[in-house]
Amino acid sequence: MKRRPTSIDVAERAGVSQSTVSRALAGSEVITEATRARVLRAAEEIGYFVDERAARLRRGSTGTLAVVVICRPGESAADINPFSYMLLGSVCLAASERGFETLVSFQAREAQFFGHYEERGWADGLVVIGTTTNRAAWDYFRGLEKADRRVVYWGSPFDDLEWVRSDNRAAGRLAVEHLLAQGYRAPCFLGAIDSPQHQFAERYEGYCEGMRAAGLEPCLVPTRDGVTREEEGAAAVEAWLDGGGGSDAIFAACDAMALGALDALKHRGVAVPGEIGLAGFDDLPAARFVQPTLTTIAPDPAAAGSLLVDALFNAGDDAPPRRVPVSLIARGSTAR
Repeated sequence: MKRRPTSIDVAERAGVSQSTVSRALAGSEVITEATRARVLRAAEEIGYFVDERAARLRRGSTGTLAVVVICRPGESAADINPFSYMLLGSVCLAASERGFETLVSFQAREAQFFGHYEERGWADGLVVIGTTTNRAAWDYFRGLEKADRRVVYWGSPFDDLEWVRSDNRAAGRLAVEHLLAQGYRAPCFLGAIDSPQHQFAERYEGYCEGMRAAGLEPCLVPTRDGVTREEEGAAAVEAWLDGGGGSDAIFAACDAMALGALDALKHRGVAVPGEIGLAGFDDLPAARFVQPTLTTIAPDPAAAGSLLVDALFNAGDDAPPRRVPVSLIARGSTAR
C-alpha cells in the first residue's frame, strides 16, 4: 500500500522546516507569500492534503452536524416515510450552505440508539427527526437532555424538547377553507388526535377552528395504529363507510393516510372527487402521480431544514421561529 504523504514530505520538497509548512498551510501572516506559494506547490505535487477535521478540532469545531432519523423497528429503507427523506435532504442542504458536513444515522432498535455526537467530538450539534411510533427511541433521546447540548427535534412527542414543526393549525384551516370553497359542505378530519404525533392533533385543532368559523360542526374519522399510515387510513375509511359515512370530503392528517383512504374509496366504488373530496398533508411525491392527483398542504422543506439548523445555534431571546410555513397545493382529488 502506498504511504500517505505527510507534512515532513512537504517540508523536504519545498526546502523548508516542518513548522514553516504548518504555518504556511494555516495562513500565518509571518510567512511570506513566496514561501507560502512554494509550500502549496510542493503539497500539490506530492498529493498532500491538510487534515481539515483535525484543524477544525483545534479551533473548537468539528465542522459537522449529526442527523439521526428514527425509524420503526424492522422497517426497511423503502418503508421509511418519504417525508423523512425530504426533511433529511433539506437539513443536509441547509448545513452545507452554512459550511457544515453532515453525519447521518438511521436508528430503530434499542441496541442502535446513540446521541453522544458532541460529547465524542464528532459533531457540533444534533438534529433528530423521524417517526413518533418508536417511543423507546424518543425516551432515549429525551434522557440525554441537558442544558449545554445542541439538539433540535422534528416530530418529537415531547413539547419540552427543542422542537421545530410545521404550522399545523394554519394547515387545518387552509384545508377547510379550500374544501368549502370547492363546494363541499361537511368535511371530516381523518386521523388520531390522541396520538404521540402532536402534529396530527394540531392539524385537527386548526381544522376545528376552520369549521367553527364557517358555522359547521367538526367531524372525526378516527384511525388506529397500523403497520403503515396507508393501512391506518384505509382501515379507518372502511369502518367509516360501514357506519354510513355521512360526509362529502375528508382532510387526512398526512398524505400517507390520504393515499390509503383513496385506495379504500376506490375499492368501495366511491368516486373521488365526484362523491367525496380528499386532501392530505406533506406533499409526498406519490401524491402527484396517483389518480386523481392528491390535493395537499405542503410545508416548505427548505424552510424546515433552515429552521432546524438555525435552532442549533440560536437559543433564548434570539431563537428563530419554530413554525414552518405551509401552503395549499390544489389537485384533482378536490376539483369540482
